[in-house]
Amino acid sequence: MAGRYGRPRSVLRMRTVAGQVFLLQVAIVVLLVAAAIAALVLQSRSDADREARNRSVAVAEAFANAPGIEAALKTAHPTIVLQPRAEAARKRSEVDFIVVMNTQGIRYTHPIPNRIGKKFVGTLQPALAGRVVTEKITGTIGPLVQAVVPVFSHSGPDKGKVIGLVSAGITVNRVSGVVDDQFPLLFGAAAGVLLLTTGGTALVSRRLRRQTHGLGPAEMTRMYEHHDAVLHAVREGVIIVAGDGCLLLANDEARRLLGLPPDVEGRQVADLGLDPATAHLLASGRVVTDEVHPVGDRLLAVNQRSTDQAGGPPGSVTTLRDTTELRALTGRADVARGRLKLLYDAGTEIGTTLDVVHTCEELAQFGATRFADIVTVDLAEDVLIGEEPTSPGGAALGMRRIASRGAPPDSGLYPVGKLIRFEPATALGAGLASGKAALDADLTAFAGWHLQSPERARRIVQHGIHSRIAVPLRARGVILGVAIFWRSNEPEPFEEEDLSVAEELVARAAVSIDNARRYTREHTMAVTLQRSLLPRALPEQNAVEAAYRYLPAQAGRGGLGGVGGDWFDIIPLPGARVALVVGDVVGHGLHAAATMGRLRTAVHNFANLDLPPDEILWHLDELVTRIDQDEGAEEAEGSVTGATCLYAIYDPATGHCTMARAGHVQPMLLRPDGTTEVADVPGGPPLGLGGLPFETWQGQLPEESRLVLFTDGLVEDRDRDLDEGMALLSRTLSDQPGRTPDETCEAVLSALLPERPSDDIALLVARTRVLDTAHVADWDVPPDPSAVGQIRAAAVRKLVEWGLAEEAFTAELILSELVTNSIRYAAGPIRVRLIRDTSLICEVSDRSSTSPHLRQAATTDEGGRGLFLVAQLAERWGTRYTTSGKVIWTEQALTDLDVVAGEADGGDP
Repeated sequence: MAGRYGRPRSVLRMRTVAGQVFLLQVAIVVLLVAAAIAALVLQSRSDADREARNRSVAVAEAFANAPGIEAALKTAHPTIVLQPRAEAARKRSEVDFIVVMNTQGIRYTHPIPNRIGKKFVGTLQPALAGRVVTEKITGTIGPLVQAVVPVFSHSGPDKGKVIGLVSAGITVNRVSGVVDDQFPLLFGAAAGVLLLTTGGTALVSRRLRRQTHGLGPAEMTRMYEHHDAVLHAVREGVIIVAGDGCLLLANDEARRLLGLPPDVEGRQVADLGLDPATAHLLASGRVVTDEVHPVGDRLLAVNQRSTDQAGGPPGSVTTLRDTTELRALTGRADVARGRLKLLYDAGTEIGTTLDVVHTCEELAQFGATRFADIVTVDLAEDVLIGEEPTSPGGAALGMRRIASRGAPPDSGLYPVGKLIRFEPATALGAGLASGKAALDADLTAFAGWHLQSPERARRIVQHGIHSRIAVPLRARGVILGVAIFWRSNEPEPFEEEDLSVAEELVARAAVSIDNARRYTREHTMAVTLQRSLLPRALPEQNAVEAAYRYLPAQAGRGGLGGVGGDWFDIIPLPGARVALVVGDVVGHGLHAAATMGRLRTAVHNFANLDLPPDEILWHLDELVTRIDQDEGAEEAEGSVTGATCLYAIYDPATGHCTMARAGHVQPMLLRPDGTTEVADVPGGPPLGLGGLPFETWQGQLPEESRLVLFTDGLVEDRDRDLDEGMALLSRTLSDQPGRTPDETCEAVLSALLPERPSDDIALLVARTRVLDTAHVADWDVPPDPSAVGQIRAAAVRKLVEWGLAEEAFTAELILSELVTNSIRYAAGPIRVRLIRDTSLICEVSDRSSTSPHLRQAATTDEGGRGLFLVAQLAERWGTRYTTSGKVIWTEQALTDLDVVAGEADGGDP
């Protein structure tokens, strides 16, 4: 192997190189040592000057601010006091002198006593101005640095003024002398470096022999030839540039791609005639990976790496790959990616609500911004009301323009709201019947599209609109309408590829429009159902003057909202009383509306039993629990659990009000003086939970009070919590307390109604009335059968006084029977009350909880016909229980003349 590859000669050359490396390293070490010594000397001098300045300033400032300096300067002989102090301080601080002087520079102290009283040599003006002065001078003791600092007065009339100066100085030699101590260490380090260099040279020589494997010049030349052949044969350009920007190597592919001349090696990259961007990249040497650069009509992918990594020579190696063929594929991929992004964005921006018109406006806005210049959307009129078009394409019924974006004024396009009947002879009319899109690339050719309206067609073209695409809005096989995309600002006409994009865009929008249409139908059905279940008119009663508002929720983003289960009611009760009810069923849609109807019917039935509010809610809770059990509340979608209710009874004869609530929001009271308060009705659980009792709230309501009942949709929404809504309602009510109930409803909705309510709102405002005392008469009845006749006579007199003589006989019979039964069967005090309202009301109350029972008496029975007689004579009768007993009541109808006469007499308010 040694003879074959010429190993002795190779090793000799390597040893020669190793020797040169060794000499070079020795020279470098010597230079480094010399440089280190010079740097050390310079650094020592700089440090000495800086140390001298710092020490002189510190000593001068410390002495100038020492206690007693100010007092000593103000004495007649400052030297006596200051000289010993200055000398002591000089010795302790190891400075060469501390001189205290007056503002004229006359010394008070000095290390040499015969210089006291002489003028100080140095710069004083900055110190007299209050600043610190340092300067380097050459004095009698050699080069030194001195500092002059001012002494300020801290008291007396000269407070804040400079009353003297202190100077401290130190020679440079005192703080120098460090260099001499560093020379032994420096020479020792140099010797160590030389030893390490010698060992490193041996290691480098051995490594060189190992890396070349002992190859000789012939073998190395052959390896270079093989490398050169491979380099110029590859189909990828390779360029090597030195660190100074000189081109070292360019293979054949690089010359072809860059158009380089034959003799480029050795020339600067900047002189090769390349475009500035490519020349700058090659000369910069920065690392790039697959960076695309246009060079002439080619598109090159450039990769560049530095060659000085791992100890290599400075420079860079660059590879070039021709990717021109990929440009067309990349362009088509970008177009496809852009279209996918367009369709994705359309899915997020179109159909954000379940409103047909709003969805059409979103389609027009999106299309005019991202796809075309002008977009119009037309729908069959049936779609607007939630129905499906009754004919193919809806052309027979016509289409109404719902949305338009980007159309200039007087452009010739149909305006929004216009009913359009598309001609079947046009491509658009035929497309509506078949469901196919129509592309008119050049409108200026008037190739049939203008037959719809020739005059409008001319105006459209005159406004620069030159191309259009019409795509039917088709969902589930039904044509709902048509979306038309117009191009005017962009000079290129629509193409077949644009047609496919438009079809996909409209197909997605059509699904949203169809969902909105079906929601509109369901919403309309729910509203119709709910309106039919809610009171259509307020019943006749004189207890309160009432007004109400009901507003269904609106569909918000994502379809939230819609008709819910909020409801209210006003139920006349016996004794001229009235029941006010407000409730809320959780959920929206047909089921919520139907559930509301069931609960309202149940409340009416329970109200006929004339029970107090807490018992009404207890029975209602039992009913809801039973309904949920029958329908499988845990699994069925129709669970009623979650309904709330507020039930109030107001008696105009006494002004007494009783309320109870089941999970409902508390009502608001507006007093006649304008003050508002929340009625603190004890809270009960929502209906259907069971297990907890309901408690009542009782209070007296002055005449002209407002009782405001509502559901939580009025005071609470996504942007406002319950407390904030209740506070706003309170301020609105107290703002103008003299409003009528109807005006109060309007003011409340104006202040609290959100722009798009997400929940139903039911509002009931009742202004209380109090019956005229002249139309109420009551008597206490002694428990003696002889008192029956007295009560009958008193009642007849009162009825005659009221102008009800015709009703007196019937009322006399009813009272006689009821009072006789109470005396015979009941216990405790007995009371009779007559009320003249829209009917004549007779009430007999006692302390017994036993209710009379109506029965048919036999012909042989001596008794048992009294209550039957009462039922025949009275229009209505019944029993209601109180906390202390019961009240048996009857109602007799009054003729219109009786009612009119009562009102003329200053009757019911």
